[in-house]
Amino acid sequence: MKPPKKIAYEVHDLISKRWSPRSFLNKEIEQEKINSLFESARWAASAMNEQPWKFIYATKSNKRKYNDILNCLIESNIIWARSAPMLVLTMVSQKFKKNNKINFWNYHDLGLAIGNLTFQASALDLYVHNMAGFSKETARETFNIPEELEPVTIIAIGYLGDPNKLASDLKEKELAEQIRKPFEDLFL
Repeated sequence: MKPPKKIAYEVHDLISKRWSPRSFLNKEIEQEKINSLFESARWAASAMNEQPWKFIYATKSNKRKYNDILNCLIESNIIWARSAPMLVLTMVSQKFKKNNKINFWNYHDLGLAIGNLTFQASALDLYVHNMAGFSKETARETFNIPEELEPVTIIAIGYLGDPNKLASDLKEKELAEQIRKPFEDLFL
């Protein structure tokens, strides 16, 4: 198992439980839980209440769409992400709808939405692994993403799997201790 985290100050159990696994159970996520994840994201704060995030998601039950998202990933992510029962492509609007000006806070706002989704996932005994290793161009072409939306990440979501089923290099990463900068390094 993963070594316990060295947490400097008390945090909520759902935060201390969170990590980004590469091994997922071959277990379908219930639609009610999927809806709960996106409802949590929906209630995130955003600049001017713009809610600039958009999602495309698929579970393995929708094989074509699932594979379309999976095939946007780079090979080193495909190797393990294909075990996740759900994949999510995240996007942000580049401009505010209210005034058509550039939204410089869109990535921040998406991060808040994904933070909410991740916290809710922890409460539902689900795990989330965010990935930057994918082709934005492939995503844009595959899903006909309009120019005003920018693909940002792909997320693997599922129930925690067995790290022993991973290749040895991935298993080593999976079982390694999670390390963060010292608390004091957060401040300027």
